[in-house]
Amino acid sequence: MKDFLKYVLATVVGVLLVGFITGLFMLVSLVGMAFAQSDTVPIADNSVLVLKLSGSLKERSSDDIVSSLMGDHVPEVGLSTLTEAIHKAKENGKIKGIYIEAGAFIPDSYASLAAIRRELENFRKSGKWIVAYGDSYTQGTYYLSSVADKVYLNPQGQLDWHGLGAEPVFVKDLLAKLNVRMQVAKVGAYKSATEMFTGDKMSDADRKQTTAYLTGVWQNVVAAVGKSRKLSSAQLNSYADSLITLAAPQDYVRLRMVDGLLYTDQMRQMVKKRLGLGADDDIPQVDPEDLLADDSTTDTAGDEVAVYYAVGEIVDGMAAMPSRESVIDAQKVCADLESLARDKSVKAVVLRVNSPGGSAYASEQIWHQVMELKKVKPVVVSMGSYAASGGYYISCPANWIVAEPTTLTGSIGIFGMFPDASGLLKEKLGLKFDEVKTNKYALFGTMSRPFSADEMAHLERYIDRGYKLFRQRVADGRKLKVDQVEQVAQGHVWLGQAAIKIGLVDELGGVDAALRKAAKLAKLSKWHTATYPELPDYLSQLLGLQEAAQSDYLDEQLRQSLGIYYEPFAMIRDLNAQNPVQARLPFEPNIH
Repeated sequence: MKDFLKYVLATVVGVLLVGFITGLFMLVSLVGMAFAQSDTVPIADNSVLVLKLSGSLKERSSDDIVSSLMGDHVPEVGLSTLTEAIHKAKENGKIKGIYIEAGAFIPDSYASLAAIRRELENFRKSGKWIVAYGDSYTQGTYYLSSVADKVYLNPQGQLDWHGLGAEPVFVKDLLAKLNVRMQVAKVGAYKSATEMFTGDKMSDADRKQTTAYLTGVWQNVVAAVGKSRKLSSAQLNSYADSLITLAAPQDYVRLRMVDGLLYTDQMRQMVKKRLGLGADDDIPQVDPEDLLADDSTTDTAGDEVAVYYAVGEIVDGMAAMPSRESVIDAQKVCADLESLARDKSVKAVVLRVNSPGGSAYASEQIWHQVMELKKVKPVVVSMGSYAASGGYYISCPANWIVAEPTTLTGSIGIFGMFPDASGLLKEKLGLKFDEVKTNKYALFGTMSRPFSADEMAHLERYIDRGYKLFRQRVADGRKLKVDQVEQVAQGHVWLGQAAIKIGLVDELGGVDAALRKAAKLAKLSKWHTATYPELPDYLSQLLGLQEAAQSDYLDEQLRQSLGIYYEPFAMIRDLNAQNPVQARLPFEPNIH
C-alpha cells in the first residue's frame, strides 16, 4: 500500500510539474510574441518585397497564438495585408522589386486572387520588376504568379492547370441512415441551398447557374493568364484538356507557361543580379507585415474613411453558435455601425462584405443599421469573394456597390428548414411521445413528428412574406421596380461582371475603388483610412485561451481532416444553433 501511495503521489506531482512548466513556457512565449509584435524592422535600400504564398488566404488575418502554441497550425495570410503591402511597395523608393514564392496556398476564391493580381499589375506600371518561383504551382498560385516579368519552376517541379469544377455534396442519404429528414419551405427556383439536404443531385436550375458562374470565372482566369504569358485562350484550354499537370517540367518551358527551370540557389543568384549585388552579398528582404509596420509610409492626414469588415456567415448572435471561422454577429455589427454613425471624425464608411448570407432575421437588422448610417454619411459596399443572399441583403441599401468581376452575388431568396427527427427518436432510439397543449400550435416546430399540412402552409406563407420583404429592400436600395428585381431574383447567383449589367452592382473593382468613391461622395480632398472592427490582440487572446484551446483548436483539426467535406458536416452540427429561416448561398459550392 505504501508503494502504491508513493507512486500515486509521484504521478500527481509529475502532472502538476508538467502543467506548471507548460504554463510557464506558454506565458514566456506570449510575452515574447507581444514584444516582438511591437518591434519594427527598418526598410533597407535596394530591398525586395517577398510574398510567400503559403497557408490559407483570408479577408483579414492576425496571429493565432493558441493554435501556434499548440502546433499543427495552418498559417493565415490576410488579403488586406497583401494588397496594402504591394501598394506601399510601389510608392516606396527602397523597394526595387517583388519576389513571389509559390507554395501550398489555399485561397478563399478567385475573386480574392484577382484583387491581389490587380495590385501586382499596378506595381509593374511603376517600372519595378516582379519574379516568381515555385517548387510547384497550384492553379491559383500560377494565376497569381503569371503576372510576373519572369516565372521560374524547380527542375523537378509541377504546374497544375486543369480548369474549374464544382462538386456539391448531398447528405440526404446520410440523414436517412439516422432516420432524419429535412422539411423545407423556400422561395426561388434557383434557391438551391436546401438541395444538399433534400436531393441526391443538382437541380436543372442550379446546374445552369453553377455552369454559368464557373465558366465566367474560368474565362477571367484564362484571359488574365493569356495576356501575361502571350498565349491564346484556345491554347490555355487545350493545355487544361491535355492534363499538363502531369507533364514533364521541360514541357512547361516549351508551352511557354514558365520561363525557365532553376534550383533555389540559382534563383537567389538571379535575384542578386537584378539588384546589382555580388554573388556573396545578402539580399535585403522585407515581408508584408514589416512594410506595413513602417510608419514612414503611413499617411494619417485628412479626414477618416472607415473600412468595416463584415466577413463570414450572418448569425443572430454568437452565444449559441459552435466555434467556427469568422461570422457576422448581427448584434455586434449593428452596435459597431451605430458607433461609426456617431463618430464625427469618420466622414464615410466602406462596408467590406464577404459573406454567403445566413439568418434572414439578422440580415434585416443589419440592413436597418446600414440605412441609419447612410442618413448621416455615405456608405459604399466593397464585395469580396461572396456577397450573396443575406450578404446582398445587407449590401443593397448602400449609396454605391463595388464588386470584383468574379464575386458571387445576388441569390435573392429565402428558405426555411426544420429537421424531422421522429424516425431517429422513435424507431432508432425507441422513444415514445405524447402531447398535452393549451392551443392548436403549441408544439409547432417539434422534432418528434413531421409538420402537418396546415403547419407547412403557415410556414410557406411566412417564408413568402420574408421573400417579398427581401425583394422590396432590394428594389428600394437599387431604385428598381419590384418586377425588375423579380426577374433577377428567385435565388439566382450572379457573377459581379453580370450583376453590373442587371443593376445589382454599380462598379467593378476592389476596396481601393470603393474608398475613392466614398471619399468622392463625402467630398473629401484629403483623407486616410482606418479599419474596423479591431482584430484581437495577444492579451485578448490570452484571456480567452482556455475556451479557445477547447473549441477553436479542435474545430481546426476537424477542418484539416475533412477538407472540402468539412462544411456539410458542420452545417448538420449547427442546425439547432442557426435561425431556421435563412437567406444564403448553396452551403458549399466546393469549387476546385
